[in-house]
Amino acid sequence: MTPAEFEAALRAAFGECEIAGVPLDVQQKQILLRAIADSNGKPAMTPAEGRSNPLEELTIEQRRALLEFVQDQERQGLSWKVQLLNDWVQGRESGAIQFVRERYGVQWLERVQPSHLAEYADEGLVKLQVGDRIEVSNNLWEWVQDDGPCGREWFPCTIIGINEEVDSTGTLPQSYSSYTSCTIRFENGMEYEIQGVYEWNRYNWRWLASA
Repeated sequence: MTPAEFEAALRAAFGECEIAGVPLDVQQKQILLRAIADSNGKPAMTPAEGRSNPLEELTIEQRRALLEFVQDQERQGLSWKVQLLNDWVQGRESGAIQFVRERYGVQWLERVQPSHLAEYADEGLVKLQVGDRIEVSNNLWEWVQDDGPCGREWFPCTIIGINEEVDSTGTLPQSYSSYTSCTIRFENGMEYEIQGVYEWNRYNWRWLASA
């Protein structure tokens, strides 16, 4: 997001504050707008800085929290940066990602681009919850070839149960000694259990796109 886009988002947030009955005073607006102007005037990045991923500056826990927030906002069709800025403007706590405001600020946020987020997409996996809508691949119950005559198909379903399992038989690799299984219900009413939904079957499900 460019400084101009940040300024537009801030001004939109100012309007939302007015509508909500919690308008910012002139000084508060000036401080926020000045931060955008200052970031626009900072020295140009060196080639090395331009290639670096801002998410590398976070701890693993911070990065996971941010990525989960981003995915949650995107699932709702919202801009995660605008939502975060709205919190800042209105003085609201940002929960698990409060650290972005307290330790990194607007200039760091401006550097984060979709390509940076994509590099850590798997690390930021949002955990499934009962009631979530996903699509599952027929590869779960039959052999398919992505480039063959029996191709991959996707079927919408709803999560109706989630369980944490322990490998009591000792037949799985040590890294899978505990895993998550979930039960899904298809639109025709049939139910199916996906074992290792995060661990070894992550490739076989995806979030259902909003209609």
